Amino acid sequence: MKATMISRHDCSARDLDDPLAPLRQQFDLPQGVIYLDGNSLGARPKAALARAQHVITAEWGTDLIRSWNTAGWFDLPKRLGDRLAPLLGAGAGEVVITDTTSVNLFKALAAALQMQASDPAHAARHIIVSERSNFPTDLYMAQGLAAWLDRGYQLRLVDSPEELAQAIAADCAVAMLTHVNYRTGYQHDMAVISSHCHAQGALALWDLAHSAGAVPLDLNGAGADLAVGCTYKYLNGGPGSPAFIWVPAEHQARFRQPLSGWWGHATPFAMDPGYTPADGIARALCGTQPIVSLALVECGLEIFAQTSMEAIRRKSLALTDLFIALVEQRCASHPLGLVTPREHARRGSQVSFTHPHGYAVMQALIARGVIGDYREPAIMRFGFTPLYTSFADVWDAVEILRDILDTLAYDIAAKRDAVT
Repeated sequence: MKATMISRHDCSARDLDDPLAPLRQQFDLPQGVIYLDGNSLGARPKAALARAQHVITAEWGTDLIRSWNTAGWFDLPKRLGDRLAPLLGAGAGEVVITDTTSVNLFKALAAALQMQASDPAHAARHIIVSERSNFPTDLYMAQGLAAWLDRGYQLRLVDSPEELAQAIAADCAVAMLTHVNYRTGYQHDMAVISSHCHAQGALALWDLAHSAGAVPLDLNGAGADLAVGCTYKYLNGGPGSPAFIWVPAEHQARFRQPLSGWWGHATPFAMDPGYTPADGIARALCGTQPIVSLALVECGLEIFAQTSMEAIRRKSLALTDLFIALVEQRCASHPLGLVTPREHARRGSQVSFTHPHGYAVMQALIARGVIGDYREPAIMRFGFTPLYTSFADVWDAVEILRDILDTLAYDIAAKRDAVT
């Protein structure tokens, strides 16, 4: 469909034919808001309120400590991990939902480095490869771990995906990459890069923060070695909801992580003063779980169970194609620069445009009810969550953007909020 042929009527007609459209009713979306920031914080499933009330009033309020057994609190990280696993292309017993993405990345990277150091053939490798544009916490955790270990580990950063093949060389221990870039929405070919890592004797560690629930994943099929990610973006688990870590069955016996808390112990209630790691994925756990927020993660997963990642991906690409076409048609006279790949295989579920006054424009959009977000340098991010974003939403968002740009209805002196 050419951009000149698109009308709001066309978008509304697509909504009528959208098989995912009924799922929108399972989210509590504010009136007058077009929410295009699900790539940062997913919308609230309506079921989450009742779930939180039940956990607080009945499981905590009435059953008290008995709920660790009677309500299944103790097994919740593994049970929810098994519910999430199909969305990741993982097997049962390979995922736990726990801790934060940063903490899980620390565990996974430490385990990967330990696995390499314990192999005489790879013990001399001291390079961790990543991208300069990777999400900063990933780089910070790698820098902190390398300095703390004090064994000569170095972080080698590349400035483009094309440089990865050369950077992941015979001295590389681990490639630590984010599958979908948080700024641009660029999506790596996980299978190709993981295969290259193995050919060079390196391990492939993937951050799925902008992939899980957004694009189809096949961790086992792609040959990944370890992965982490969050549940509060496309998975709609709630603000600060626990993250996840994936350790494939083939690596679990060798998986050792330094945060050896009691939940990762083989028999935590034996109260043994010596640490013995649990068998399987439980060894990726650390301390006592935040049960209220953990329980809410299931509400989002229950909605995903009503569709497929293939259907979600089809709509995601249709929404992002439409947004790009409409912006380029209706805002062509303005200094907007597309930084998200047009190629479907290289695009996640977001679209990012630059503008010289990107922060001010985004603040004006938010004031008009179109909620996206801003990332340096000068990037306006728009996330498209197929479970609740409509095609009419896309039209209306672009129309408001066009009006703001045409009328210069934004304040270039707008004060920066703490969270952008």
